[in-house]
Amino acid sequence: MRDIPGAWRRTARGAGLLSPDGAAAPTIFAEMTGLALRTGAVNLGQGFPDEDGPAEVLAAAAAAIAAGENQYAPGRGVPALLQAVADHQRRFYGIELDPAREVLITAGATEALAATLLALIDSPDDEVVVFEPYYDSYAACVALAGAKLVTVPLRWPDFQPDPDELAAAVGDRTRLILVNDPHNPTGVVFSAAVREQIVRLADRHDAIIVTDEVYEHLVFNGPHTPIATMPGAAALTLSISSAGKTFSTTGWKIGWVTGPADLVDAVLAVKQFLTYTNGTPFQHAIAAALGLPDAYFDGAAATLRDKRDLLGEGLRAAGFAVSVAAGSYFTVADAADLMAPGTDAADFCRTLPERAGVVAIPLTAFASTERRGQYASLVRFAACKRTEVIAEAGRRLAALADA
Repeated sequence: MRDIPGAWRRTARGAGLLSPDGAAAPTIFAEMTGLALRTGAVNLGQGFPDEDGPAEVLAAAAAAIAAGENQYAPGRGVPALLQAVADHQRRFYGIELDPAREVLITAGATEALAATLLALIDSPDDEVVVFEPYYDSYAACVALAGAKLVTVPLRWPDFQPDPDELAAAVGDRTRLILVNDPHNPTGVVFSAAVREQIVRLADRHDAIIVTDEVYEHLVFNGPHTPIATMPGAAALTLSISSAGKTFSTTGWKIGWVTGPADLVDAVLAVKQFLTYTNGTPFQHAIAAALGLPDAYFDGAAATLRDKRDLLGEGLRAAGFAVSVAAGSYFTVADAADLMAPGTDAADFCRTLPERAGVVAIPLTAFASTERRGQYASLVRFAACKRTEVIAEAGRRLAALADA
């Protein structure tokens, strides 16, 4: 195998995907999806819905295509969607934005995060604080940008950070504090005290807060509270979200960044040389989606809460201990009582399709090498599937309890 130099190596290493022979290994998601296909297992691993989004939103995309909205959109996004995002932030959170300067449309939240990190990191001495376990692209993008990842552990079963550990992680080298709330993979919603501490620390150390809020409308115990609404936070915060999770359109890849104009301009300076622009007819459709009535958003959260509860019942009946998610697609369960001696969550998940006909993701896939031992028996299951699929998974998992 050729030794190919380049940034790919540190990116793969940052994501924990550099194999011992120096090759880039496949992600755990690709591996588990492959297992699901080979075994016919119910796939509760990867977090995408198995139902389409609202019919009127799909119709809006078709109408935009028929109307000829098929060429490049403006680099910042189509004006209708820029305005719709600004209206959404005002409607739900009371945040006032200039759609022409303080909103940027991206190829999903993943590009928004990558462009933001590449734009705002400038030195190998820069540090990015994240909560661990973390969405895998965070570590990869921090490594690609050449910065240092600093993690704050979230521990079973409540997954709220320890305030002393959070304070110790943020210092004068902290460039960004990256906050995923509601959180993937744990399903936790951070407390008001945590949000307040993040703002205080960012202000004290001249850091920028970057929020990943893609599950903002999938909160189960009251409305979502963006950090940008906290006192003193607006000038320090870039907020990122997307349409995929809220409207079950993950394949459209329509996301956005909002915040102070100078920070958004910095992200645009990088983003325009990544995708430049994307998904023109889908941008028009999501502009319509963001204007759906409150009943849609309330119903989406209520439906997913019911699925979370159904999944939890099946997991408990199978012998798992379960952390009750407060938001997001995901439920974390402890498989310690179901694991063979000397094995961990990754081993468990690799054998689960054959043992029970279900696919899940080990939480170790979302952790640094140094901390994987803290999550060695924890497994993430996705509840964003049809009710009958979740019920079938529960029936299959019952085989574990029988065994």
